[in-house]
Amino acid sequence: MCGRYRLARNIYELMEFFGVEESDLNWEPHYNIAPTQDVVTVCQHSKEPRRALSLMRWGLIPYWARDISVGGKAINAVSETVAEKPTFREAIRRRRCLIPADGFYEWKKLSAKEKQPYNSGMQDNAIFAMAGVWERWKDPSGKHLESCSVLTTSANALLQDIHHRMPVILKPEDYDRWLDPGITDPNQMADLLQPLDARLMRTYPVSTRVNSVKNDDPSCAEPVIISHTASLFG
Repeated sequence: MCGRYRLARNIYELMEFFGVEESDLNWEPHYNIAPTQDVVTVCQHSKEPRRALSLMRWGLIPYWARDISVGGKAINAVSETVAEKPTFREAIRRRRCLIPADGFYEWKKLSAKEKQPYNSGMQDNAIFAMAGVWERWKDPSGKHLESCSVLTTSANALLQDIHHRMPVILKPEDYDRWLDPGITDPNQMADLLQPLDARLMRTYPVSTRVNSVKNDDPSCAEPVIISHTASLFG
């Protein structure tokens, strides 16, 4: 799964990386992004073929939901079944997005009471895009809220010792196909929903400061040395 991640880049870096020509998005670097927070997404709407940056709530709320609490249970969508689940099946056909990141966190179980957080990302610490889907929900007052979910797949060889799932990380050459609003058959994108080549990635242990959503600073992603005693549980 993906329940916490990092996007420590400014808006201008994101615009350049994703080929967005203009944006008035207000975004500051974040090192510990958590569910229900607003996150950056990249979309391509049929009426505007150019890519656009948007802020969406993390935790997809389907249009038919009665209240916002549904989103807290839909931060991830299992790629193998996303086209079948009522929460996601319309979104995967018509509302796909990229969710930018430069690292994501996962916790490895060391013992019954202890878990060690790890940060994972690209070998060169580059920006990458997680495959996402999004929806537009109207609350009882008539206000619209856009929300999103990260697609997950089985862990690659690098990460499987930490957790059995990981985000679907798309290659830049596949962004156009994923965002194309003209593609509405999920089968035409099934080949994209695979674990990224482990050789392109790195992972390392980080401080347990990342356990608390109150901590959102560079130290959340800094490497730490695991004690020999703790490593015995691995």
